[in-house]
Amino acid sequence: MRSQNLIRLSGAVALCALSLGAAHAATGGEPAAVVQVDVAPCLAAAAADDMDKAGSACASVIDNEKTAKADLVKALIARGALYARHDQVDRAIADDLVSRALQLDPTLADLFNARGELWLKKGDKPKAVQDFGAALKIDPNHEKARANHKAMARELERIGAQMAVAGKPSFNCRSAARAVEKAICANRELADLDREIFASNARVIREARNPAEAKALQREQDEFIARRNAGFGRPGYDLKKAMQERLQRINGVDGY
Repeated sequence: MRSQNLIRLSGAVALCALSLGAAHAATGGEPAAVVQVDVAPCLAAAAADDMDKAGSACASVIDNEKTAKADLVKALIARGALYARHDQVDRAIADDLVSRALQLDPTLADLFNARGELWLKKGDKPKAVQDFGAALKIDPNHEKARANHKAMARELERIGAQMAVAGKPSFNCRSAARAVEKAICANRELADLDREIFASNARVIREARNPAEAKALQREQDEFIARRNAGFGRPGYDLKKAMQERLQRINGVDGY
């Protein structure tokens, strides 16, 4: 019977390590028909956080074609967990330890969630969400996978929203009439700066202590726009620099 005793390892790269348990061995006076591979040294070395011993002990189990399926899953998880604890995420993924374990036993919700956390630490958010979702399909009540999936879904939604407006200014380029507005629309960096200036100005006005302060802040923004429109195209006028300085001033950067 396959052991279901999973040890949760806390942290962003938590991996589920199966409990050590007793290694399968032949008993009685008669010799066993098939020599069983002993997984216990691998699990013990991994539990002791001994990278050197675990490397050889787990390899002897993983690379042995006679290893029982349940023990192979244990060894793969144990070595993957060890790599994760030592922040060797690339190695854990490159060695395909968790994926191989899931191919052998695709019912381990904990392991899907753990691999999702590995992908997240590696920066692959879409794959992380996919694995968190797979964990929830197996166990809809998996609290950690549910929390991870919810957080990542929101993050991907936020990123998508940002990408949707990337390179677009705060105004409609179709109705741009001034040369400076057309220049901003034609340059992604300037467009992003314009949008940031607009958003930051809206924020400080919203956070103003009273209507008079809000009115003064808006007047300052209007004066900047007027100077920008009048200055663009004149010798020595640097539109990008002027916009960067305006953004710094609104955000209260030192020196402004």
